[in-house]
Formats: sequence, C-alpha cells, structure tokens
Amino acid sequence: MGQNNAGPTCTRLERSGKHMAAYSRWVEEQVYLNWTGAFFKAYHYRKANLPSQYRVQITQEEHIRGAVFFYDPGMGPQNFTFFFDLLKDRVLKLGYTLHSCDKLEVRHERYLEQVEKHVLTPPASDLAGTSLCNQLYGNVLLDFIKVNNQPGYIRLLTNIYNDPYFSEPLPMDELLERVLQPQEERQSHT
Repeated sequence: MGQNNAGPTCTRLERSGKHMAAYSRWVEEQVYLNWTGAFFKAYHYRKANLPSQYRVQITQEEHIRGAVFFYDPGMGPQNFTFFFDLLKDRVLKLGYTLHSCDKLEVRHERYLEQVEKHVLTPPASDLAGTSLCNQLYGNVLLDFIKVNNQPGYIRLLTNIYNDPYFSEPLPMDELLERVLQPQEERQSHT
C-alpha cells in the first residue's frame, strides 16, 4: 500500500563550510540574542503555566529532564538551525565531549522525518574532594526534528545517572541558564 521498502538511513552529521561561515557570523553578530532570552523566559513561563511568545514543553521523568523548543516561523529555518548549533557549542563550553553527531532520515508513507542528533557526555573526572564521578547535568541529548525539510522542534534532554558512584546531577534550570545566558547583552562590533 504505497510502503517504501527503504529503511531509515543514518549518517554522520556534517556541516558545510558555507554553513559554518554563516553560523560564525551569526554568533559573532549575536543574532541569537533575539531568541535565547525569549526561550529561557518561555521555559519558566511554561513551568508556571503562563502563556508566552514561544512554545516550550518541559520533560520531567525519573532519569530524563529537559525542554523542547518549538519552531516559530518568525525565526526562519536558518536561525532555528543555528540555534541548534549554538546549544551544542555552549554545552561543549561546559566541559562536555561530543560523543556522537548523527543525521537520521526516516521515510514515512506521506512525509520524510529528519533528525539531527548530538550526544554530549560529561568529562570523566571525580567531583572535587570525593571519589564520585562528576556527572554535571548528566548526558546531554540534543535533537533537531524536521518534517519534509521544515523545522519542527529542538529537544534538549539530560539523561542522568542514578548510581551511588555518581554525583547528584546539577539542576536542569541551571543548565538552561548557562546555555541560553538570558542576561547576556549585545556587544558593539565597531
């Protein structure tokens, strides 16, 4: 019944030189400031069940915590893609290691689903003054879901270790504050 026999394809996610140059300009010009603070505010509004400009969903399960940032057409697809790249780069600046970076495509009967995925792991080190492995916020999973090449949402999740050999995870709110940096101010580029 119109089923496509080709299964999902998974490849390494690689950005073109052109993409990286445009992203670098975007970061240098701090274009992201149009959305980082707004998404941070939307996350906290969602926690308080208040309406906000941007749609955010909160994930709070036993070992998984996180936020889903939904695409807003006012952002534009390129800005949303760059926002995804910015989240990865800012998690890396917290001492994390990029464990994997993949792109998955799944052909459904009526649409093509594309998932760009980053898995970031905390450094293998003890929590200062203890023999506990420092998990920081846990493993960080970043997914960017598109349907037919149109942005849908970005999911930022932490998968925490519930093990006596690991430190208590740091709060999700703190991770979001560190990657979204809501207090950041625009720098003049003269």
